Amino acid sequence: MNIKKLAALVAVSALVLTGCATTAAEEETAAPASDFKICVYTHGDGGGFWTVAQKGAEQAGVDLGVTVDYQGSTNDSAKQAQTIEAGIAGGCDAIAASAPDPGAIKDAMLAAAAAGIPTVTMNSGSAVFKELGAITHVGQDEFIAGQEAGLRFNEAGLTKILCPLQEAANVGLEERCAGAADTFDGEVVNFNLDGGLADLTAASAKIKAALEADPTYDGVFALNADIAAKAVLPAVTDLGVEMYIGTVDMSAEALDAIEAGTIAFAIDQQQYAQGYLSVALLYLNLTNGHTLGGGLPMYTGPGFVDSTNVATVKALVAAGTR
Repeated sequence: MNIKKLAALVAVSALVLTGCATTAAEEETAAPASDFKICVYTHGDGGGFWTVAQKGAEQAGVDLGVTVDYQGSTNDSAKQAQTIEAGIAGGCDAIAASAPDPGAIKDAMLAAAAAGIPTVTMNSGSAVFKELGAITHVGQDEFIAGQEAGLRFNEAGLTKILCPLQEAANVGLEERCAGAADTFDGEVVNFNLDGGLADLTAASAKIKAALEADPTYDGVFALNADIAAKAVLPAVTDLGVEMYIGTVDMSAEALDAIEAGTIAFAIDQQQYAQGYLSVALLYLNLTNGHTLGGGLPMYTGPGFVDSTNVATVKALVAAGTR
């Protein structure tokens, strides 16, 4: 089936599901779907997580027959705001944006809304999407994800957890640690690891020093799969200690470690779906006036990957869709 036929089928299906009918006048005035440009501007760094989110967004564009402009800003909030502003001027019909630092992009997002450009937030921003003028948020609630991790740490009988934050001013990371602290019966200690993704060797040395300085730690809640597999795990191996490690998100290395039993679990927020659904929701708004979510976020997680399902998920990660 070609793209145009598929896009038409999706549009017709949406009408049938909602019980709506397009009038002749609306058909005459509605822009062809192929004329739409949906922009996805994130704080993404192009790593394993964000390449999958980008792939989801771009696949939605292919399936729906629209142009998708994806740009990451490598955790530079000022650059992300500038990209959104440029998109407003450059013909974006709709914009999806992550919001790890909401204040930095607020003016740009509100400018988009004022210009009549529908927006959604994705990945981070579940608590503030309305303040940014977005119609909904697509992602997981980071506090809830942390809460679920805390319960797993309880089941393992842990008493003290290190929670390294690899990006300063990323409220989503802070919410993950806070959620874990909310449900965990022991102590959760936030640990500044700002810039850790840029230099994983240095990050590993910092984590090793923290664990060595306090032997009462029996767990680490890594907030990124690369931090877990390439910083935390080497640090623990060098120290020669037993440590229960949980992480957020997935990578090939992290999944190998779960299969080997050296990492206990990964929280899967299903970033492919975040990219895909953000584009699909904006498409439906542009073509059929849908405002979905009912004023609430649309959650894609948390799900968990552990020894019970890691083999299945590994195959999907290898395909680039998980």
